[in-house]
Amino acid sequence: MNAIEVENVSKRYRIGQTSYHTLREDIYNITGRLARFRRDRVKADDAGHIWALRDVSFEIEQGERVGIIGRNGSGKTTLLRLLAGITRPTQGKISVKGRMGVLIELMAGFHPELTGRDNIYLNGAIMGMSRTEIKRKFDEIVTFAELENFIDTPIKRYSSGMQVRLGFAVAAHLEPDILLVDEVLAVGDAEFQKKCLGKMGDVASEGHTVLFVSHNLGSVVNLCPRAILLVEGKKYAEGLSSDVISQYIAMTSESHGERVWNDPRTAPGNEKVRLHAVRIVSDGKVTSSVDIDKEVSVEIEFWNFKPGAQINTSIHLLDQMGVGVLASANWPSANLTSDKWFGKPHPVGLYRTVCTLPGNFLNEGRYSINAILLTDVTDIEVFEREVISFTVNDTGAMRKEYGGGWLGVVRPKLAWQTEYQGPMNSRDGES
Repeated sequence: MNAIEVENVSKRYRIGQTSYHTLREDIYNITGRLARFRRDRVKADDAGHIWALRDVSFEIEQGERVGIIGRNGSGKTTLLRLLAGITRPTQGKISVKGRMGVLIELMAGFHPELTGRDNIYLNGAIMGMSRTEIKRKFDEIVTFAELENFIDTPIKRYSSGMQVRLGFAVAAHLEPDILLVDEVLAVGDAEFQKKCLGKMGDVASEGHTVLFVSHNLGSVVNLCPRAILLVEGKKYAEGLSSDVISQYIAMTSESHGERVWNDPRTAPGNEKVRLHAVRIVSDGKVTSSVDIDKEVSVEIEFWNFKPGAQINTSIHLLDQMGVGVLASANWPSANLTSDKWFGKPHPVGLYRTVCTLPGNFLNEGRYSINAILLTDVTDIEVFEREVISFTVNDTGAMRKEYGGGWLGVVRPKLAWQTEYQGPMNSRDGES
């Protein structure tokens, strides 16, 4: 029995439009003329529109665990929003059978003025549960979310991590037939992420369906026997997770070391700041392949549209399975040099910031970069995941002494020194 059926689904947005429906669409829906309105709209010139999904089809059986992977902007979150009923497809048909627990974005389904306690009951009621059923699960939810001391605090005062903990606990514990989880879990700490993965495994083992969107390919392959790969809004591959992930890694290895957005209207960001380019530079050249003993520079270019804004930059370095290797930022506490623009008002214009990784630091392998732009140090304006990737190639210098590969994600040259301590005395040979 299929829990989810997706048939030739496409979703189109007007550039600058939110994913929610306009009043006009809802009025057409009420009067029964939405289908004609959609046909006319799809036939219109696509100028000023983008297709987030194009002709996607698949089926998921009840009790399956399926991972959805792909680069940022490939349509993963749009697909989950369609499945959750947050928005409707432009074309195609979706059939979902069962009660759904959804964790797609922070605060989704929560009322910021209500307390954590009130929001638990509100979400349960939305899912069709009785107050008795919710009360039976209440203590388990609060304990899992680790919010015993804050459950009667309005959630508008929760940190992002607290919101994630409550959101996941509610979605996973209120007995959903289908659990949809997006990359929002990445906001939580590592220990909580591990606990969430365990809970998703428990949900699946009880016969419930799990759809999991993640850039952490290790988590996907461990949790989900099957995976779907989306590329530029289309289904590129579907099958065993290990096979689909191999295709994804091979596809990302074709990067030329640079990604550029020339149109500030569609570039990642908002009215304050948008990305223009992210590139890998080594030996003075843009490249996706670097020698292990050479410096690697990550260049981030961005447009500032707000006069006087204070913009900060940060990167996450990930291994080929999407596991974090390190994070860095241009903050003085994390910077070996001094960035003259840190903490200063930025005039409107184009900027370039550069982070340099030393040679003989990373081990051989494939890596990717998350590019992050912030204002006022902590306010994230742009978070572009796996925006670019590159390969570190071992030149073999260290293999002359050691024939195999070196253990670990990093392979730095460290200071070693041996000193003679003198001859053995008679006691050194005693057992």
